[in-house]
Amino acid sequence: MPSIEAHNQPLDKRLTKHLLRRACFHYSKAQLDQMTGKTASEILAILSVSKTYSWQWPNDPVTNGANSNCAGIQDGYWINSPNWTNSTYTCRQTPKRGMVAGWWWYNSIKQNTLIDKLTWFLFTTFTVSKDDGAGKSAHFFDYLNLLQFYSDKSVKDLARKITFDNSMLYYLDNGDNNKNSPNENYAREFLELFTIGKGPQIAEGDYTNYTEHDVVQAARVFSGVKFVANRDNLDSDTVKLPHYPTGIPTGYINVSKHDVADKTFSAAFSNHTITGGSNTSAIHSELDAFVDMVFDKLETAKNYVRKMYRMYVRSEWGQDVEDAIITPLAQQLQDNNYNLLDVLETLLKSKHFFDLDDSDATNENIGGIVKNPMQYFNELITLLDVQIPNPETPQTAEGSGWDTSNENFRFHLFWWFFSHNTFFSFSGMDVFAPSTVAGYPGDYQAPAYDQAWFNSNNIVARYNTILSIIGGTYTDGKGNGNNQIQGPQYTNSGGWYYTRIWTDFNSTNFIVNSITNPSSAETIVQELSELFYCEAIDADRLNYFKTFLIHQGEPDYTWSNRWDEYINQGNETAVKLRLDELLSKMINAAEFQLM
Repeated sequence: MPSIEAHNQPLDKRLTKHLLRRACFHYSKAQLDQMTGKTASEILAILSVSKTYSWQWPNDPVTNGANSNCAGIQDGYWINSPNWTNSTYTCRQTPKRGMVAGWWWYNSIKQNTLIDKLTWFLFTTFTVSKDDGAGKSAHFFDYLNLLQFYSDKSVKDLARKITFDNSMLYYLDNGDNNKNSPNENYAREFLELFTIGKGPQIAEGDYTNYTEHDVVQAARVFSGVKFVANRDNLDSDTVKLPHYPTGIPTGYINVSKHDVADKTFSAAFSNHTITGGSNTSAIHSELDAFVDMVFDKLETAKNYVRKMYRMYVRSEWGQDVEDAIITPLAQQLQDNNYNLLDVLETLLKSKHFFDLDDSDATNENIGGIVKNPMQYFNELITLLDVQIPNPETPQTAEGSGWDTSNENFRFHLFWWFFSHNTFFSFSGMDVFAPSTVAGYPGDYQAPAYDQAWFNSNNIVARYNTILSIIGGTYTDGKGNGNNQIQGPQYTNSGGWYYTRIWTDFNSTNFIVNSITNPSSAETIVQELSELFYCEAIDADRLNYFKTFLIHQGEPDYTWSNRWDEYINQGNETAVKLRLDELLSKMINAAEFQLM
């Protein structure tokens, strides 16, 4: 029987890995060792720390001299510029939005917290596509900050505040929604995707949870909300608790464009009438009343919990989970004013989450989700302790050509060309840019759900990423190596070529720092599998991976002899080639794709 009862016993390594993978986007060997033996409550308390920013502002170091409007301009930390307006810093908006995404990604890699995956959860719920109608890069930056601000607060309050977000106003056209010229796009998605959800269809235009009539009325409530393109209207809202003054640039209400008449909703909302507002304060109260009406429905809370369960536990479930897990968590969410973090912690501490509430091996939660590309990429970086370029100090432009001697410029090369445009694009996750407002198919589209992340169209990107990391010589900027890693990347035509990706990884050093007895092939495989995989591998699988260190026909002591030669004589070539091969096989194995 599914149970929301907390599991209060210390976690072994298997359960600790499960919690870290599901709660966050990554973990390291050091963190796994530190956390193993603690209770779920103790681990979650560590992961619940406030977010700090290693890299405070995104940076665009590239000048586009080919455009006369951009000639001679190096935007640098453009969002932090005191001269920013909507008509300045207009060059390279797509790369700039990409660097905003890189700013978020880098900070998520540098600190492991619950906040980052919750921010991503809110993105998959209140979706915009950063490169398809979400406005300028600075507006997208404000949108991400709004999600992150509310990741540990009330999603109900976020639903109200995001109505005024400039990126959202651009993306779903609510800035064009006026009393005499209504636009229903935002109102429709607010009900269908952002809050209560449709529920089963009853008739044409009539769903269990709302009707087309309710969409029309909601659009009237949202009428008159407008952009503030120059981002100089900062949110200071403290009118109604628990509203928080975020200090984030926001839109405003144009009273003359608002439908001031009363709005009466359908029987789905008990024919509730909301009084129309005729001044700014009254319109804010009208919006509050509408949000209260939607969030007073338990089905709204259930919709959020179902989405959370799909991201953190499993993509599908039965009526027993609906009754014993979803419904009580939805009631908790409603009772605590829609604080998602509280409910998430209840879920992640539960016996159900750890597969301790039944003996049915056909629906295991551990190993029951295919990693999405963000999870895969972040785990790969942190588990292998790959050193990525440092964007924390001011970056400078490339000057003449690609000035790869400029260490600070390497983050741009690594993130924009390799990570953003290559790995994420070809793995099926254009980062922060899904093709529809519904989000990525892996998050919502039945019956595949998370299995959509691993198919013939996107697996090559996964398989070649580890090859890119281990694919050649490298430098760490301190005289070690030979200037760059080289590895396979996509071309626009779908082929591969070798290019710099600017990371620092050496498989031999990794094994020295991670494995208790590197001279033993069996120890290497066993300890790597314990670090990488959800479940222990059996003897046949262990022996299979050993063959990449001890080739067929070689005696068992071959590896230990080679390792001793490396230790005593410094001859790394032979051991590195075999370790590179082993790591590529273990990372590309089916076991690493699951969490």
